[in-house]
Amino acid sequence: MRTAVTVSALALAALVIGPTAVHASPVAYAASAASPPGAEATAKAASVTETRATAATARTRAAAGRAATARTASAGKGDPTPTPTPVPTPSPTSTSATDPLLQDVSVDTVSYGPHVRQRMDVWHHGDGVGHPGVFLIHGGWWSSGDKKYMTAISRSYVEQGYTVFNINYRLSTDAAWPAQRTDTLDAIATARRHALLWGFDPANYVVVGFSAGGHLATAAGTYKNGGLPGLRGVVGVSPVISPLTAYNEGADTIDANQRKLRESAIRLAGGCEPDKCPRIWNSMEVPLHASSGDVPVLSVHSQDEFVPAAHSIRLRDRLARFGVGMTVLTEPGVEHSSPLYRLPGVAETVHAWIAAKLL
Repeated sequence: MRTAVTVSALALAALVIGPTAVHASPVAYAASAASPPGAEATAKAASVTETRATAATARTRAAAGRAATARTASAGKGDPTPTPTPVPTPSPTSTSATDPLLQDVSVDTVSYGPHVRQRMDVWHHGDGVGHPGVFLIHGGWWSSGDKKYMTAISRSYVEQGYTVFNINYRLSTDAAWPAQRTDTLDAIATARRHALLWGFDPANYVVVGFSAGGHLATAAGTYKNGGLPGLRGVVGVSPVISPLTAYNEGADTIDANQRKLRESAIRLAGGCEPDKCPRIWNSMEVPLHASSGDVPVLSVHSQDEFVPAAHSIRLRDRLARFGVGMTVLTEPGVEHSSPLYRLPGVAETVHAWIAAKLL
């Protein structure tokens, strides 16, 4: 059975209004149990429901004995970039609201760092149960985009029983690489640190990224030897996994999007091209960081989009050397990122994959 954890209104207010007084204990974390995701009302509903029911049973059995304290972070894999800064406590300026379309679901906007872009929306249930988590990372050439464009997708995951973290991060116009990866890691660490207050099982979550956000999702998933604590899988929708591929393919093409992606990758590297800044570009290149401790990955591309499946195939081949599975799916057409995700059957496939990976 699920283990309920009680969080007082005063404790929740302490995080949203004055979070420096809040310290969720490891004992409280260990009390978390996962909630089964709901079934999708689609043609694939029966198989998805069966998958989720199996996953929910496994989560319930595992939750009683799970120690959800964070594992000691292992060293980076030869990455020349600095270790992320210590995770700040969420800002006192955070706000909270109730989603008008969902009962017993609240949305907190929380600061995980001092920059105005270091914010995330936390969609959480009020039932006192430790739900599995989904982290969402928007796209936008690393230089634009916002979490507000992921609102409908956030709602779809909280409807399935997940706690959802919809992340903003510093753009390449604010800071060069590795600021974007650092922000992703800090947002995850902040969520795990305050898991009890948001009804989140910190040992049971996935990261889902779109386009440039798919690059950040896979970069976070391959950053540490042994993997991030509690991470169970990574999903990329049109993920720009290989900035070097984007740089090379955009050099001699009439495709305006590929040319723009090349320039966006250069901007992400601080305006420095690969031959002059190989260490930075190697740091940005996700396949170079694959290791045996990485989690499974699902990647979806359109057959003729400007971010081809070759990006994901490079990572799939590298992960295969370490015995880590990666599934690369290709859909007909040219749709990219969120429009690809909205094609019939794509979201349902992603939902079923996530449900199978969570405990």
